[in-house]
Amino acid sequence: MSKERVAFIGIGVMGKSMAGHILEAGYPLTVYNRTQSKADDLVALGATWADSPATAAEGADVVITIVGFPADVEATYFSDSGVFKTIKTGALVIDMTTSSPILAKRIAEAASELGVGSLDAPVSGGDLGAREARLSIMIGGEQRDFDRAQPLFDIMGKNIQLQGPAGSGQYTKMCNQIAIASGMVAIGEALAYAKVAGLDPKQVLASIETGAAGSWSLSNLAPRALDGDFAPGFFVKHFIKDMKIALESASEMGLELPGLELAKGLYDKLSGQGGADDGTQALFRYYMEGKQSAD
Repeated sequence: MSKERVAFIGIGVMGKSMAGHILEAGYPLTVYNRTQSKADDLVALGATWADSPATAAEGADVVITIVGFPADVEATYFSDSGVFKTIKTGALVIDMTTSSPILAKRIAEAASELGVGSLDAPVSGGDLGAREARLSIMIGGEQRDFDRAQPLFDIMGKNIQLQGPAGSGQYTKMCNQIAIASGMVAIGEALAYAKVAGLDPKQVLASIETGAAGSWSLSNLAPRALDGDFAPGFFVKHFIKDMKIALESASEMGLELPGLELAKGLYDKLSGQGGADDGTQALFRYYMEGKQSAD
């Protein structure tokens, strides 16, 4: 049985690895990215280049998107050069961007009107999880569409959960980001405290990462921060976007999230100091630079 033709839109820090795994698994792959050069390696390996989301989607059985912001998602699907201009009846669209739950529901409604399946399937695991094909994938949509997409999800991730109807994947990802946000504040403060107290932060990390304070971020991002490596596995600017979405949706539900508000405020300051394109672990630098300024 021949494999479905996949269009992959968004060849970024994570998308490039995810698309590469699909290509390596033998799926016919068409790719599109706003900066074409980022897709050159995939094209060299056999992917077909398309010059717009609409061109990529034309004739595809499955369209996967992972772009930057909700506005990018909206344009990717609904603009004159968007996916919904050319998508064929019976196809399946999967948005893996971390985006608005309301927009996910809108995409699902539009897809249904076109006779197209739809899933919102944001991911967690960062650049490392994407490279090693062990992402956590949180999915909203219908069971039949999930079952169809399962082989593709298995190629990209390990922890794959259907959470409920359209929008449920995005709501679940917001839970993930809320948990990470306050955790990153705690990690930044703990490392800064260790350093200012005259301890070796790496030695402290060796003691606390396997105890009750342990977390993925502490084990994977804290060492990068201590080495002065602030390269993005996940951009600060994208994390701020996620926190904004979470706060807006929480407000709609009448829920206060003071920890998330604090974390977003700190990352806003970090971004204002030129850290928007750094990785989220750069919050440690914000604390240390603040200490130096105080001295």
